[in-house]
Amino acid sequence: MVQDLYILMITAAVVSILFKLLKQPVVLGYIVAGVLVGPNLFGETLVNPDNVKQWGDIGVLFVLFCIGLEFRLKNLISSGKVAAIGALTIIGGMMLLGYAVGKDAKLDMVNSLFLAGMLCMSSTTIVMKAIDEAGMSKERFVKGATSILIVEDVVAVVLMVLLSSIAIRHQFEGAELASKVIDLAITLAAWFICGILIIPTLIRKVKKHLNDETLIILALGLCLGMVLTAEEAGFSSALGAFVMGSILAETVESHRIEKLMTPLKNVFAAIFFISVGMMIDPASLAEYWVSIVYVSLVIIIGMILFATLGCWWGGETLRDSMLTSFSFVQIGEFSFIIAGLGTSLGVLNPIIYPIIVASSVVTTFLTPYIMKAAVPCYTFLYNHVSESMRAKIDQREQQVAAAEATKPSDGKSSLADRVRHAVRNTFITKHLVNLFIKNMSAHDEEHGS
Repeated sequence: MVQDLYILMITAAVVSILFKLLKQPVVLGYIVAGVLVGPNLFGETLVNPDNVKQWGDIGVLFVLFCIGLEFRLKNLISSGKVAAIGALTIIGGMMLLGYAVGKDAKLDMVNSLFLAGMLCMSSTTIVMKAIDEAGMSKERFVKGATSILIVEDVVAVVLMVLLSSIAIRHQFEGAELASKVIDLAITLAAWFICGILIIPTLIRKVKKHLNDETLIILALGLCLGMVLTAEEAGFSSALGAFVMGSILAETVESHRIEKLMTPLKNVFAAIFFISVGMMIDPASLAEYWVSIVYVSLVIIIGMILFATLGCWWGGETLRDSMLTSFSFVQIGEFSFIIAGLGTSLGVLNPIIYPIIVASSVVTTFLTPYIMKAAVPCYTFLYNHVSESMRAKIDQREQQVAAAEATKPSDGKSSLADRVRHAVRNTFITKHLVNLFIKNMSAHDEEHGS
């Protein structure tokens, strides 16, 4: 295991330095490093693929946990319209497009539906990494883009239940789907209650006892606890990690936790992208290159079209809509999960998996370059549309700018903030937290004596 880590880290470091010198995204360097150490390029693997996959899965959890730390529940609520309309437009449009691609390839209904499910989800990890590397993390569109990705992850859970039901019974099982939706609603309600009432208040009470070491251990423990809770409830472990990050984002120590987590996140995120690169088989790329190019073009064109329309219909400016859509031009984690689900159920055509993996890698490679084209494409479109359409674009820009200007300043709390503060400081909440701390202190004294 130590040897595996040594090979991964040295290879990733050398390749990423080379990509930095070439002024290329470091994510691409990690994927190339995965190809180099993987089993498909030289006929044998230099590392244990099972170990790398486990570390890569942990990397996804840490990345999503840190994304949760950077996001606030109030931002999701404030982005509700663009999140809901944008995500549903993307998922609905890409599902129809993916199903059409499957039928065009002479796949049966089940395989076409699984292919549609794989093509309709952008990669949260890759999108946020690409935005960060492009220096665009403070741009206005990021909040809406993150909200859409969250809704997509939630819908993906329900989609997997639906696909499982269709694959097993070859029919729609409404009762099971309704049960899953109710379970999800209960989980999200628990997230809200914990985020507003318990954990932030508890951390504020024990803040003076939390040095960096204790704080990072507590944060990781809470993160892994929520991951296990999500898995036990039948949901994605990645969703659990994000939920706990969002809960801790409501605490007074959120920025400190984020700073402490950054080195750990970077290490394991690198391993995740290396694990993706290890799945690339150059021979399959050569064999199915036409299908890979076709599917990649469908993903890129479809995501740009449907994400732009969804964000525009949700109230975003055209510029922000195009910045969002041009960053969504890839598939990732959930595509692999859905592909694995179809394989485990024995219903997925064997040729689909390598095509999906290769298409994911191709679109991931292209994402940073496509993102750079967003603003020039917006400028070109703005200069060539009709006068009436240009007036609508300008009007939307003014509306969004006016809405931004009327938001509370950093020094003033919004109504939602005041309500949260009042709820946090209710007698019941304070009593529960104080009782918990008192019991813990009594327990420590008992063991001390």
